[in-house]
Amino acid sequence: MQSKPPRKVTAAELVVAKVRGLIERGEARSGDRLPPERDMAHQLGVSRPSVRSGLKSLAAMGVVQIRQGAGTFITGGPPVLASEPLRFLAALHGFTRTQMFEARLVLEVAVAGLAAERAAPDTLVVISDETTGMFASLDQPEEFLDHDIRFHEAVAAAAGNPILASVVEMVSKMFYELRHNRIRGARDLKVAAEEHRVIYQAIRAGDPERARTAMGDHLRRAADAQAQEDDGANDAPSRAQQ
Repeated sequence: MQSKPPRKVTAAELVVAKVRGLIERGEARSGDRLPPERDMAHQLGVSRPSVRSGLKSLAAMGVVQIRQGAGTFITGGPPVLASEPLRFLAALHGFTRTQMFEARLVLEVAVAGLAAERAAPDTLVVISDETTGMFASLDQPEEFLDHDIRFHEAVAAAAGNPILASVVEMVSKMFYELRHNRIRGARDLKVAAEEHRVIYQAIRAGDPERARTAMGDHLRRAADAQAQEDDGANDAPSRAQQ
């Protein structure tokens, strides 16, 4: 049986491989500026549009930041995973809301426990600020949702594991999009705020078991509330026809 010829590497992929090599060899670190496009094009023997295409792919992955007029920089701070690939997978494989909440439950309950064990004073301040922000925006659902999402990201950051923090942020972005269109009609925002405060208090007290329990209780209630909203939305057309 004749073997297939090796796939030809595109010029944009050469750019991605070049930047990956710089990072793996320690020649480029967070915050460093990459060589100008013309220099990379000359080094790799490709066109500047190909360099630009490769850099855009890296930007979509969260590896670099393209700043108009300043250049392209290796992304600083904690790693960020784009939620777009997960959205494609969800559409392709038909992820259900129940499955998404189940995955979130497994992930974030463990993260809350780690945060209770490891949270530093500066990360506790961020969690506290987002909790306060939720109480201050009970009559502004969209702003409340922003604080809600940032609260969960802050808890993940406090866990001290950048991989977990990145995954939580990626999933949180998906939930933001799912909830954004319905948040105006959401009820019990005060209940949700109180639940977040209980989670924060457990983390601040350094009590992993209480933090895991509080996070689990909150996510289960949120899942139940979302299911009720979905049922209400599905019933609305039939009620309108009566």
